[in-house]
Amino acid sequence: MRWSSAREFFAYLGPALIVSMAYMDPGNYGTAIQSGALFRNELVWTVWMASLMAMELQYLSGKLGIATGRSLMELLRGSLHSRYYRLTYWLAAEAAAAATDLAEYLGTVLALNILFGIPLLYAAVLGAFDVLIILAFASRRFRVIEYAFMLFVSVISVGFLYELYVFGPNLADIVRHTFVPTLNRENIPFVVGIVGATVMPHALFLHSHLTKEKLKESTLEEKRRVRKLHLTECVVTLTVAALVNAAILVVAGKALCPVYGCIGNTDINALTVTGAAKVMDGLYGPLAGIVFGVTLLSSGIASSTTGTLAGQAIMEGMLGMKINPYFRRIVTRVINVFPTVAAIVAGLSPLSLLVYSQVILSIMIPLPMVPLLYYTAKKELMGEFVNRKSTTLIALAVGGTILALNVYLLLTL
Repeated sequence: MRWSSAREFFAYLGPALIVSMAYMDPGNYGTAIQSGALFRNELVWTVWMASLMAMELQYLSGKLGIATGRSLMELLRGSLHSRYYRLTYWLAAEAAAAATDLAEYLGTVLALNILFGIPLLYAAVLGAFDVLIILAFASRRFRVIEYAFMLFVSVISVGFLYELYVFGPNLADIVRHTFVPTLNRENIPFVVGIVGATVMPHALFLHSHLTKEKLKESTLEEKRRVRKLHLTECVVTLTVAALVNAAILVVAGKALCPVYGCIGNTDINALTVTGAAKVMDGLYGPLAGIVFGVTLLSSGIASSTTGTLAGQAIMEGMLGMKINPYFRRIVTRVINVFPTVAAIVAGLSPLSLLVYSQVILSIMIPLPMVPLLYYTAKKELMGEFVNRKSTTLIALAVGGTILALNVYLLLTL
C-alpha cells in the first residue's frame, strides 16, 4: 500500500515542484547572500517564517485550481466586468512577472560569469538565449518539464549540502536565531526582501493553473484525491526550498561575514555574487565556487521556466485565449535585457538589482493574495474545499504580517 501511494505521488509530482523554484531562484540567492554577509545567521528566522507563509498561500492557490477547475486569473477575469479594471489588473500582474524575470535572468548572467569567466556584458547577451532551452522544453509534453525540474531541484539541493559540509556552520547559533527573531531599522529591508523573494506573486498566479491541469476528471472523488496529493507535495517541496534558502544564508554568513566586516561595517555595493564565489574559492578551494555557480545556473534556468509558465498563465487567464510561448518568452526577455545591460554598462551592482527587485515583489504580493483569500473562503465557489475558519485566520495573519512589513519598510526608507 505504501509503495502504491509513493508511485501515485511521483505520478502527480509537478505543480508544487515547479512553483518551488520560485523560492530557490536567483532573487533568493541575492537576498540571502546580502543578509548573511551583513547579519550572519541573524535573519534565519525570516527564512523559516517566509517559507511557512509561502506554504500556506501556495496550498490555497493549488486548492483553488482543484476545487474550481479554473485558475486564479480566470476567476478574476469573470469577476472584473469592466475592461478598464481587467487591463489595469493585467498590467500590474505583468509588472510582477517582469520583476521576477529580471532576477532570474540576472542569475543566469552571473552564473555564466562565475563558471566561465565571461564578462557581465557578454554574459547578459548570451543569457538572453536561455529562451531557446525553455522553448525546447515547452515543445515537448509537459511531463518532460516536470522531470527537468526534478533534476534542477536535486542539483541545487545536493550542491548546498556539499557547501554546508565544507563550511561547517555553527548549528547552535542557527537554532538560537531560528527562535529569537531580530527586527530593526537596519535589517528591515532585508527581512522584506527575503519575504518578497520567497512569497512571490507570480507563483501564486501559477499554482492554481498547474493543479487544474492535473485533474483527470471533474468528479468530487478525483478532486479529493488530487487535493491530498497537492497538500503532501506542497509540504515536501517547499520544505526543501526553505532548507536551500537557509543554507544559502548560512553559507554566506560563514564565508562572507568575516571578509566584508559584518553588521554595520559592510559596503553593500562592494559585495557581489561573483565576489562571493571568489571568496569561496580562496577560502575553501575552487570546487566550492564551482558548485555555487552550478547551483546558481540551475536556479536561473529553472526559475526562468517557472516565470515563463506563470506569464502564460497570467496572460491566457486574463485574455481568455492561448498564447504562443515563443512570443511570450521573447517579449519578457526584451523587457529585461535592455535595462539589465544598461545597468551593467552604468556600473550598477547586479546584486543590488536582485535585492531591490525582490523588495518590489514583496510590495506586490497583495495583488494575487487578496483575491486568493477571498475566493478560497467562498462556500458557493469552493464547495467542500472551502477554507476552514482556522485556515482563513492563518491566511489572514500571513497576509497581515506581509502588509505590516511592507508598511514598516516604506516608513523607514
